[in-house]
Amino acid sequence: MSAGTAYGQQRANKIRTFISMNTEVIRFGGTEEALARQAFAIRHQVFVEEQGVDPAIEYDGEDIRAHHYLLLADEKPAATARWRETDKGIKLERFAVLPEFRGSGLGGRILEEMLVDVIPLGKRIFLHSQEEACGFYLRYGFVKRGRPFLEADIRHYVMDRPLSC
Repeated sequence: MSAGTAYGQQRANKIRTFISMNTEVIRFGGTEEALARQAFAIRHQVFVEEQGVDPAIEYDGEDIRAHHYLLLADEKPAATARWRETDKGIKLERFAVLPEFRGSGLGGRILEEMLVDVIPLGKRIFLHSQEEACGFYLRYGFVKRGRPFLEADIRHYVMDRPLSC
């Protein structure tokens, strides 16, 4: 079996796994401690442990006023994200999917749920995408703006989602 065929088979298996998984997206506020602990554990593993982000940057003091999402796959925490209002619009941020669930569609599921909630607000929707994740956001109607910049020593782009999208 060639490397390409093996990768294709792995991808197909992940997609089948996702289809058979029971998923639930829970929305919560920054004061709901039990849910926040589960979301923070995912963020800690992805950003602090895997990517080497300084915890002082990751836990920026904005969680208390943000709108949070926790995605459960077969009742296990699998992904998280948050959004908050800023003077520039609605900022989507802190997207994190645990390694064993990557490539299974869960990142898209949580983003779709967020968009359902924020599009009706009629405000600019934007995010800071890590360079390697830009393709993911492009599939959901986001557009790269400007030049790359460093955030937490990781190359990012500002991306907007046009309201007409």
